[in-house]
Amino acid sequence: MKASRIAAAGAVSGIAVLALSAPAFAHVSVQPEGTAAKGGYATVGFKVPNERDNASTTKLEVNFPTDHPLASVMPQPVPGWKAEVTKAKPAKPLESHGKQITEVVTKVTWTADGKGIEPGYFQKFPVSLGALPEDADELVFKAIQTYSNKEVVRWIEVPQEGQEEPDNPAPVLELAAAEGDAHGSSGAKAEGDTATAAQNTAADTSSDSGSGDGSDTTARVLGIIGIVVGAAGVAYGVLAGRRRDSGASA
Repeated sequence: MKASRIAAAGAVSGIAVLALSAPAFAHVSVQPEGTAAKGGYATVGFKVPNERDNASTTKLEVNFPTDHPLASVMPQPVPGWKAEVTKAKPAKPLESHGKQITEVVTKVTWTADGKGIEPGYFQKFPVSLGALPEDADELVFKAIQTYSNKEVVRWIEVPQEGQEEPDNPAPVLELAAAEGDAHGSSGAKAEGDTATAAQNTAADTSSDSGSGDGSDTTARVLGIIGIVVGAAGVAYGVLAGRRRDSGASA
């Protein structure tokens, strides 16, 4: 009886823990595909789980940071969803590849054409964006999730370092250290790779030449041995013939 009661209590405790921890990981989030490096471009995915068991997610709005506007934002088509891009004039002038940017994306809205994200499922919404800021460690994207029953959940609370995660945290993209461009460290690496390849080629050529010399030496030795063996055979034949002739004369 005691054992069964302990087991039952443990099961109830486990369910309670799961129930309390569920909201901590079932919110809208953003993750890069690969690395999101400062100053570079990246493809990120906004992951949207359905937290309701009686309604589907039919709309998602993602607001892009205005303190670090992005010159290029391109959503990837998602089957069953229509994407709408909202643009506005940036507060500060932006340049990209030597061109003046007069408009930046401030929001992308995805609206379901069909059932949307049904209970028990999630959906990813990929977006290509850049250039990522060089003077920030993260980007905050405030998101609004709408359900088929007209319920709206606002994922707009900015997590603060050293504090507990808020009930409705906004998606945060962590930025990695800047990578070298084609004229920087990457170029130096390419030159280094070229030099290494040249050295390897030279080493291979030298190795092949050494193998050729070794083969020539071996051939010469075998040739000399063949000559000696041939001469010995001729001499043996001559001696054998003389012995037969001597026997016949006797």
